[in-house]
Amino acid sequence: MPQPQGSELEEVRARRHRLRDKYLRSRSERPATTVQGVHHAAFICRDVEETIQFYQEFLGFPLVELVENRDYAGSSHFFFDIGNRNLLGFFDFPGHEHPSFTETIGGLQHLAISISAEQYDAARKRFDEAGFAYLGPDRGVEESMYFRDPNGLQVELYREELGVFVGVPLLDD
Repeated sequence: MPQPQGSELEEVRARRHRLRDKYLRSRSERPATTVQGVHHAAFICRDVEETIQFYQEFLGFPLVELVENRDYAGSSHFFFDIGNRNLLGFFDFPGHEHPSFTETIGGLQHLAISISAEQYDAARKRFDEAGFAYLGPDRGVEESMYFRDPNGLQVELYREELGVFVGVPLLDD
């Protein structure tokens, strides 16, 4: 997609600066959040078994539940453990045609998952040995690998502690 340039780019940057000044509060002024965290993020998959094989067998995220979806007869709802009591969920919708993935307004750009340095290195080795396509480290960020799952979902393995972005702590311990 075409990126803004010239005066358009300068206006985009000026708007971001105004938004930071208006809304971003220092840690001492920031109120506590009103929630406990993300219970699970749920995505649609094309094939339950293919998704389980990818996340559990290839990436190493243990499958912790597989039940029928209460909102759609015959549909599966299943969860993977992604650490720190966080879950990654998926649904399938038998009989529904799924269009190819597209990046669009209101859609998900990517899901970033925190990973240790050791697991990051192990994942890169596993990807390379399997000939699995990924980007990274690139984009000026040495800590990231990006790839698409079998459903088209872009996932980032981010070699950074939770609550930290590019080496800067964003959250208190």
